[in-house]
Amino acid sequence: MLLCKGFEVEIFTGKPDGTIVGLSDRIVRDLQGFVREPDTRNVEYTTAPLCCYERLLCALVRPRVQLRNYLKTQGDYTLIPGSTLSLGGSDRFYRSDPQNPYHQYIEDTYGTKVVTASIHINVGFDDMEKLMQACRLVRLEAPLYLALSASSPFLDGQPTGYHSTRWAVFPQTPSYVPLFEDHAHHIRWVNEQLTKGTMQNVRHLWLSVRPNGEHRPYNLNRLELRICDLMVDPIALLAVTALLEARLTQMLLTPDLDPLLQSQLPAQTRAEDLAAIAYDNEKAVARKSLAAEVRHWQNGRPIIVEDWIQDIYNQVYPIAKAKGFSCFLSPVQKILREGNTAQKWLRQYEKGLSPQEILRQGIEITRLEEAELEDKLCQVIAV
Repeated sequence: MLLCKGFEVEIFTGKPDGTIVGLSDRIVRDLQGFVREPDTRNVEYTTAPLCCYERLLCALVRPRVQLRNYLKTQGDYTLIPGSTLSLGGSDRFYRSDPQNPYHQYIEDTYGTKVVTASIHINVGFDDMEKLMQACRLVRLEAPLYLALSASSPFLDGQPTGYHSTRWAVFPQTPSYVPLFEDHAHHIRWVNEQLTKGTMQNVRHLWLSVRPNGEHRPYNLNRLELRICDLMVDPIALLAVTALLEARLTQMLLTPDLDPLLQSQLPAQTRAEDLAAIAYDNEKAVARKSLAAEVRHWQNGRPIIVEDWIQDIYNQVYPIAKAKGFSCFLSPVQKILREGNTAQKWLRQYEKGLSPQEILRQGIEITRLEEAELEDKLCQVIAV
């Protein structure tokens, strides 16, 4: 049996030349399944939790095709790849719901640092303590998924020096989050933050990975990986998801696959040291993605992210093959070989293309690929 998976997809809307335009008020009014973000320039849709990768692929593509068709009725509008305001607009916040006090707090506190597009990958868990173990493991390995997904090297029409400008600027909140030793620790800590005001509500926990559920922090049923930049290629996104599922399946088969148990760091300060490694690795990967040098949680030694991903891939591929989803995992090798979106865009920039030209090409390529997938895949599955 495969794990249950679903996505929250945040994406910018705009013009074919890459200019981002806020349309979420119209989209949410006229289309079912789409919700507002605090800024009107991006919009979100969520896929239902599914185990089957073929159905998950269709669930990713169909809403985007629907959204594209709707945008055509509103003017010369399209969907914009990338996870930041790549060509401009970071000087102003465009509120999608001016009467919402939480949105007011977000604008006043963070400004346009939160105006980004991303992918949140959710994986279901029935056992609370296994969920907490999964969060610990993925917290230490979240930078690997950011490295595969990085797609935000530009901001306001210029390269920033980061492969994931989104994660470099996004306000992780609260500023320090420990590794949760168990569910009780998580409940106690969240309630402390709500009392102190470092969290405005139970949703106001913004970090690379968090436990989630219908009645947080008490009733939890899924791991939410929040670190990934927007991946507009659904095949690549499913590959990253398959890597995550295979790693979590490995954890379920190997009860001691837990940073608090397996790490060779000193036991007295292990939890704090691991949290520090996680933060440092995220910063390094936001800058250099697959080429970043980070520290491995098992021994604290330096390792290149690309090599670490390859090592995990080699470990989990037999698991994915036995479970029947190795064909969805294998495109990870293409990302390692050819680079992520940010690396590809920066190579184009170094050859003389402007960020606007790069975005314009990316918009058209994405449109054509989605149309092809809709025709080839979803029609077959619907039969």
